[in-house]
Parts: sequence; C-alpha cells; structure tokens
Amino acid sequence: MPKQELEVIGQDAACCPGLSAAPLGEDQAADLAKVFKALGDPVRLRLMSMIASRGEGGEVCVCELTPAFDLSQPTISHHLKLLRQAGLIDCERRGTWVYYWALPGVLYQLAAFLTTARPAGTAA
Repeated sequence: MPKQELEVIGQDAACCPGLSAAPLGEDQAADLAKVFKALGDPVRLRLMSMIASRGEGGEVCVCELTPAFDLSQPTISHHLKLLRQAGLIDCERRGTWVYYWALPGVLYQLAAFLTTARPAGTAA
C-alpha cells in the first residue's frame, strides 16, 4: 500500500508559518510558550489527549476525566483551568457537571507550526 501525505484543508500557510519558515517574533514566542508550558505537564498532556480524542465537536464530562487519575478533583480542575487559560480547551457548566472540548483552531495552528518540510528523498 503506497504511503500518502495528508493535506490540511482550509489552512492558509501565511497564518501559521512552520518552525522552519521564519524565526518567531517575541509575541508569537510568548503565545506558543504558554501552550507548550500547559502541555509540558504529563497530567495536562493526558487530559488534553482524553479531551481531543473525542474529535471535533466532541466533548467530555469532568466526571469521566477524574477517575482516570490518582489525583483529587480540585487538582484535576486546576490542570483543566491551565489548559483553558492556554486556549487549548473550553468548557460549559451543565447542572453540577462541567463539559470540556478541544479548540481545534489552536491545535491546527500548533500542528502547522511543528510541521516542517521533509527534504526530498527522506522517509516519513
């Protein structure tokens, strides 16, 4: 089966230049550092993965996230707050529960930034 490259549709290369496209400005570096700092903790990275794995438009209740960790509910809420402050997720309270979902625009920008052109003749 031949390897195929996936193309991101609806993404303007000018809006999200890749890592190798040009050096970052101060503001861009500060914004990206917040995102990387939020993802730099294993608990937050797992939370982000659990939320994002629901797919675009999918959401997950905090009641489903908390049992996956050997941490208190306030600690999980703190980690979720940091992910929200970094702009990676958003949430909505419904009764006593809070539902979280990933913000795909930020994830697409992060993916575009980390993507570099592959030199000709190199394997994927």
